[in-house]
Amino acid sequence: MLERTLAGVELGQRALRPPLLPLEARELVFEAGGRRLIDGIDLVLQAGLLTVIMGPNGAGKSLTLRLLHGLLRPTAGRVLWDGQPLDRSVQLRQAMVFQRPVSLRRSVLDNVLHALRARGVPRRERRGRAEAALGRADLRDHLGTPARRLSGGEQQRLALARALALEPEILFLDEPSANLDPASALLIELLVAQAHAAGTKIVLVTHDLGQAKRLADEVIFLHRGRLLEQTPADRFFDAPASPQAQAFVEGRIVL
Repeated sequence: MLERTLAGVELGQRALRPPLLPLEARELVFEAGGRRLIDGIDLVLQAGLLTVIMGPNGAGKSLTLRLLHGLLRPTAGRVLWDGQPLDRSVQLRQAMVFQRPVSLRRSVLDNVLHALRARGVPRRERRGRAEAALGRADLRDHLGTPARRLSGGEQQRLALARALALEPEILFLDEPSANLDPASALLIELLVAQAHAAGTKIVLVTHDLGQAKRLADEVIFLHRGRLLEQTPADRFFDAPASPQAQAFVEGRIVL
């Protein structure tokens, strides 16, 4: 099981931190190349729910994720963390995994150790946290392997293990199992589900309806840069409120 074992002192320190959530987007707009790609999105993300963002190609899913994470600055509107704008302290309490895994030119273990070092984790804790995260990702036999020699699925598990080793309070995932074989995708889903069960807020972009049905507590549906639905997952899949979401769930072209 993916569990974070924290000392009482550490738990006390975390209890003193201001909350990160709810995470709000208010009238969020993003323009590029003379086009409005995100068009006035309003949403609120609460703790405790595994949130899946869905929509057809070009809907703005990945852009929305990057705006929420703080990688992009909105053209207009605001992203607020418990009512406050993004700052360095918030950045250190979240993580993101991209569709295409990014690996440093070093060993599997050193990839995770480097991330922990950059995040300021004490030296005495780094190796134990790194090895535990890699073990959960089924990469314990590859600690000394150059990361870029791993298969695509293994590299994605490394990217996810590296993010989870940081013990983020919120984790953004952009199509983490896209283009992976079914076994690798299943392992990714298992890690995501375990992280959610351990208390990490998950915000997952996926085009895979089956994956969303297995993982989601709530679904955000985007179309042409606009938010059309934010609803409990069972309601979204059983009775979508918008014709665009209905078409998407039925596998038809979304107009």
